[in-house]
Amino acid sequence: MSGPLADRPPVQDPTPGPGRPAEDRDAFFDNAKYLAIVLVATGHAWEPLRDGSRTVSALYMLVYAFHMPTFIVIAGYFSRTFDASPRRLRRLVTGVALPYVVFETAYTLWTRWTDGVPDRPVSLLDPLYLTWFLAALFIWRLTTPMWRHVRWPLPLALGVAVPASVTPSIGEDLDLQRTLQFLPYFVLGLCLRPEHFRLVRRRSARLLAVPVFAGALGVAYWAVPRLSGAWFYHRDSVQELGAPGWSGLVMTPVLFGCSVLLVACFLAWVPGRRTWFTALGAGTLYGYLLHGFVAQGSEPWGWYEPAWVHGPLGALVVTAVAAVTVTLLCTAPVRRAFRFAVEPDLPWFFGRDGRKERVAAVG
Repeated sequence: MSGPLADRPPVQDPTPGPGRPAEDRDAFFDNAKYLAIVLVATGHAWEPLRDGSRTVSALYMLVYAFHMPTFIVIAGYFSRTFDASPRRLRRLVTGVALPYVVFETAYTLWTRWTDGVPDRPVSLLDPLYLTWFLAALFIWRLTTPMWRHVRWPLPLALGVAVPASVTPSIGEDLDLQRTLQFLPYFVLGLCLRPEHFRLVRRRSARLLAVPVFAGALGVAYWAVPRLSGAWFYHRDSVQELGAPGWSGLVMTPVLFGCSVLLVACFLAWVPGRRTWFTALGAGTLYGYLLHGFVAQGSEPWGWYEPAWVHGPLGALVVTAVAAVTVTLLCTAPVRRAFRFAVEPDLPWFFGRDGRKERVAAVG
């Protein structure tokens, strides 16, 4: 990783889009994205159960240590072709910026009811709930050309994340604290090559992943009463987490190393062949953005009120419901219904160039 990324061959961008054939996509990455989105939805479903179960809290902490880093590493890997050309900038606007505006508005209106805040304002500068990822992805991808040309991109990205973690004055505009602290994962993805993924998919890596995950779960169980799971949100500075400022200089790289190790272990167990859920990997952004409405509405709807839900059986049922729900939200009928919001096709928005690109794509 010592050379500039610009010297490395580009990779195919598998970002879902209108008319993209399924056979052009890499089954391994679609499988990884689907399994990761199931963990994201499951983690959100576990939140109301944590107070009554140390085991659920430990599982929650373990999952949060690697599920979003997995998404971000993959996003970085497939952002290597981003060169700020007009075509890719238009794709960035329609695939990231416009969905951010739509879902930031929709979540604000929805949570006025679910959170009991009827006067919550719509603010595009303060990402609400899940929309922080779109705001961060927009910023990360715009900076890709720079990371492709610097000599030591990953150390430099860590050099940005560490000071950010000890700077509470950054504030909440565009959730920059989280954007900067998660930046090294995106840059790591930019640095990776196909052989790195082949390395973690070897049989020896799969075998090593078992004791690593078992040990990580044990550490998480021990850490539940001692460490806040908010450390893995990367949303706050260390001072806001109640830790001394100097701890950010240690915790940020340590958490990065732990999360990357777990990402590698997770990817080691992702199947590389086409499976029944491979096609769902193309719709994970739909599952990500839409499942939040169900998660936000679950408590006002009273889903967690029965006492049995907070027991072992309830945790299993909640997990299954979350997995099934997000799976359905990744299916083709849902994607067709919500494509106007998640993947809008707006050639008129960009004037003559946009219309020319649309005609060329159709032709």
